[in-house]
Amino acid sequence: MTAFRIGTPPRVLDAVLHAPASVPTAAAVVCHPHPEYGGTMENPVVVTTATALAARGVAALRFAFGRPFTGGPGELDDADAACDALRARVPDGTPLVLVGYSFGAWVALALSDRRRDVARVLAIAPPLDLLPWTPAASGCPVACVAGDRDPWCAPARLDALVGAGGGRVVARALAGADHFLAGREDDAVRTLLALLPS
Repeated sequence: MTAFRIGTPPRVLDAVLHAPASVPTAAAVVCHPHPEYGGTMENPVVVTTATALAARGVAALRFAFGRPFTGGPGELDDADAACDALRARVPDGTPLVLVGYSFGAWVALALSDRRRDVARVLAIAPPLDLLPWTPAASGCPVACVAGDRDPWCAPARLDALVGAGGGRVVARALAGADHFLAGREDDAVRTLLALLPS
C-alpha cells in the first residue's frame, strides 16, 4: 500500500493505493460511507474491498472525502479527482471502475453519469431509499450487493434498479445482513466480485 495526497486546495485528500502484484487489469476508485455518520476510508468494508480488488489484479485507490462535507457536489468532485489521480498511476487504457459502500456507492453511481470513461460500477449497500438513482440510458454496467435487512436499500429498491437498467444492472441480496454489514464484510465483497465477468 502507498499513501499520498490528491486533489487541489482547499480539498486536498488523503489516499491509499492498493497495487496488484503485476500490471493491473483495471483501476478502481473506492468511495467510503457518509463522513457525517462516521464514514472514513478506513471503514472495514472499504478496506476489505480494496484489498480483494488488488488480490484480483486491480489497482484500488481508497481516499477520504474532503471538508467541508457538501452532501453530494463536493464529494463527486473528490471522487472525480481520485479517478484522475489513479489514472495517472496506471498504464494508459486501463479500464476504470467506480466502487462504493453506502453513501460512497451513491457517489460512484452518480459519478458514472458524469464520466464517460467509467467501465463499470460496483455498489455495496447503495442507500437508494434515501438517495435515489436511475441508470442512464447510455450508462455502464452496474453490480450491486445489499443486505436483505437493509432499511436504506430495500430488496424492492434493488429489484426496481435491476428492472430500470435494461440488462445492465445485476444485484444480489445478502441474506440476514443489514446496512452496516458488521462481520459480513468478506461475504459482501465476495458476493459482489462474483457478479463480475471472469
